[in-house]
Amino acid sequence: MSFKIAIASGKGGTGKTTISVNLYHYLKNNICDSVKLIDCDVEEPNAKLFFKDTTLIKTKNITQEVPVINTEKCTFCKKCVEYCEFNAISIIPKVKFAEITSDLCHSCGACLVACKHNAIKEYPKTIGLIKSYSSNYKDDMNEGILDIGSSMQTMVIKELKKQTSNNADVIIYDAPPGTSCPVVETVSDANYIILVTEPTPFGLHDLKLTIDLLKDINKPFGVIINKAGIGNNDVYEYLKNNKIEIIGEIPFDKEYAKLYASGDLLQDNLLTMQKHYKIIAKNIEQKIIFHEGENYFKW
Repeated sequence: MSFKIAIASGKGGTGKTTISVNLYHYLKNNICDSVKLIDCDVEEPNAKLFFKDTTLIKTKNITQEVPVINTEKCTFCKKCVEYCEFNAISIIPKVKFAEITSDLCHSCGACLVACKHNAIKEYPKTIGLIKSYSSNYKDDMNEGILDIGSSMQTMVIKELKKQTSNNADVIIYDAPPGTSCPVVETVSDANYIILVTEPTPFGLHDLKLTIDLLKDINKPFGVIINKAGIGNNDVYEYLKNNKIEIIGEIPFDKEYAKLYASGDLLQDNLLTMQKHYKIIAKNIEQKIIFHEGENYFKW
């Protein structure tokens, strides 16, 4: 069984992807060869940009079964409208108009059950892609890409995880920012969630929202404070008062930020940041031991 770690944040710009790619890189090079990175930020996946030697080895379409109404068979009874929870169906009997808005449809199948006249059929519609990359780490990096104009982020993430979450001892999900449905889908089957925050008022505000979410869905989590040394101590006080574990800190460093901005983050930074990621990796190892009852990593 894979141990799945989701790396999330309440807001964009806290360094979630920075932590994801560096943790993946550190674990691969120092601790455990069987690690997979899956970029679930399907609206703007960018984890692969930090790996210079990646080669695209496979692309797969993600499709959604979208129902279409045959107006020649339809009696315009509006039973399907009553069954649809997402207001995706429009029926105007007087002008014999019947249409399903695919952008609102969630492919739940309720309209198929409602229609007793065999007037509704489902057809596949492409809503995104899964891309698999090879590097020195073999086929260990995957990303989902949502089609422009589609609102089916959650469906793409679900299929991305279904198709790629296997054959690795440790799987790292780089989650979308925020606290909406795509984040919930990303963390839904994770064994442990790492929340990345920054010691600023905005960072603390959005961290609280994400913590409330994870408590509601009963998921274990810890916090990494990125850009430590800027801002104030309010984040530290909040975490201490609420007995929330800090599993690591990454100090603010201008050179580190320059490497990130140029896409060279993984080439040079571990010489200065290695000790910080070692602490984080050790804390993660303890979570795995507690969960699995065995030592995955060989220190």
